[in-house]
Formats: sequence, C-alpha cells, structure tokens
Amino acid sequence: MGRSCSMFPCLADPARRSSLFLKMALVTVHLIYAGVLFLFDGGLIEKTRKEPWYTALYLLLFVATLVQYFVASLSSPGYVLDAMRAVNERDAVYRKTYTTSKQPASSKNGNFIVTLDGSQLGSSLLGSNSTSWSKLVADLYPPGTTIRTWTCTYCNVEQPPRAKHCHDCDKCVLQFDHHCVWLGNCIGQGNHCRFWWFICEESALCLWTGILYISYLKAYISRACYLILTNQTTYELVRRRRIFYLRGIPERVYPFSKGVCRNLYNFCFARSSIYSMERLPTLQELEEMSMPHTCWDVVACRYC
Repeated sequence: MGRSCSMFPCLADPARRSSLFLKMALVTVHLIYAGVLFLFDGGLIEKTRKEPWYTALYLLLFVATLVQYFVASLSSPGYVLDAMRAVNERDAVYRKTYTTSKQPASSKNGNFIVTLDGSQLGSSLLGSNSTSWSKLVADLYPPGTTIRTWTCTYCNVEQPPRAKHCHDCDKCVLQFDHHCVWLGNCIGQGNHCRFWWFICEESALCLWTGILYISYLKAYISRACYLILTNQTTYELVRRRRIFYLRGIPERVYPFSKGVCRNLYNFCFARSSIYSMERLPTLQELEEMSMPHTCWDVVACRYC
C-alpha cells in the first residue's frame, strides 16, 4: 500500500482516494447499463445494423457525458486563495515595473541626454495599491463595512461577495454554489457552467437509456403480467404440450385460473404458505371454462 501511495500520490489522501473510487464506480455503472443493452437487446442490435446512425448518436452522447463529467470534476471552482495569489502576483509585477521604470534611463546621442521619469506610468499601474487583495475586496463592499464581516473564520482570508468557505474542500470558493459529492469537487464560479452542461447531458443520457430499457423489457414485463393474470408459469406456457395433464386442454383454457382479479389478489396478497398446492379441475369444470363467455358472465364478473 505504501509503495502504491508513493507511485500514485492521490491514493495517499483518503478524501482524494474516496473521490477517485467514486469516479471509477460511476463510470463502471454507466458502462454496465449501456453494455447490457448492446449485448442482450436483440432489437437494438438489429437496429444498429440497419440504422447505425442511431447507435452512433447514442454513443456520442455517452462519451460526451463522461468527458464532461471529468472536465467538471477536475476543473477548479475558483478558489479565493488562487484569486488572491493571482492578484498579488500581478501587483508584484506592477511594482517591479514601477521600480524599474522610475530609475533614470539615459540614451546619449552626442550632447543630448533623454531621461525617462516613469512616475506617471507607475501611478497608473499601481493605482495607489488598488490592486492589493485587501483593497480590492474592500472596494466590493459598501463603505463602512468592517473587515471582520468578510474575513473567513476558518482560513482567515478576505472573502469577496458571494464567496463561501467549503468545509469539504477546506477552502473558500468564489460564487460558491454547493459541494457535489458525485463530482468530488466544489461547484463555483470556475466550473458552474461545466457542471450545468454535465447535468444536461447526463439527464438526456438517462432518459434515452431508460427508453431503450423500456423497449427491451416491455416484452418480459408484458409476459410476466400475462402469466400472473392467468395464473400460469413460464414452464406451463412454454411446455404445455409436453405436460401430460395439460396436453388435452385447449390452449385458451387456463385450468388453474380463478379469474383475473382473484389471480392478482392471490399472487400479491393471499399467499399464506409457500407450500400450498393446487388441485387439477374436474372435467366438468374444464368444460365450463371452455364455454364462450356470455354478456351476463361479463356483467356478473363471473371470470373475475
């Protein structure tokens, strides 16, 4: 384990390790759900052969969703410390430019000497230290606001408006929206747009995949409901002609059926024991079952 952590530093941090495993699990779930369809759905496989553009569009959305997921999860939300560091570095560059330009620069051309003052340039660049982080943040608040109100109590940095400290990342985030557990990342000013695109693509992918699964499972669901309503089993339906006590019964006669409503009720609610057994109907009962249903039978719910 120690060798793995030295080779992969992200495994040494429990939070990053958990986030990495969560990402791998989420990608695996996507692959499993899509793989089941393309491996077992004969209708989709046949449609892929006849209309390859349909599958190509689905796979394009699938890949785009995963790419957008990693883009959103790995992008910076815009940390206050990074913004402060950028402002301070820019301020340092301005100060260096100001110091350099303030030194007399002479170019001798005979007896003519040109001197560059540079004070005006330094004044415009520095703006009386207006680029410093504290001054920059103070200018964003109404006059009279005390520094304590915008200073983070956890990391002790000046927070601009709409920034908030994230306890999961332990950093202040610009325009903090929320911390997404599935991304393992904060959603803020830097990646809010990427997160929105990921949500749109993931929603479209889930909706499309759900439609494909409904098309794939509707035959199985319909057959299961038919068996429940007629009180049959799959074995009795498929091997009816080979079962000796069902061989001579007409196909539209269901010997164990007690009516649609009773079958449904018994299947869902009235199973008192898993060892209950049913008897075969008599010849007279089979003859009554094989008789056509009359209007009175329907009105009286005789077969319900």
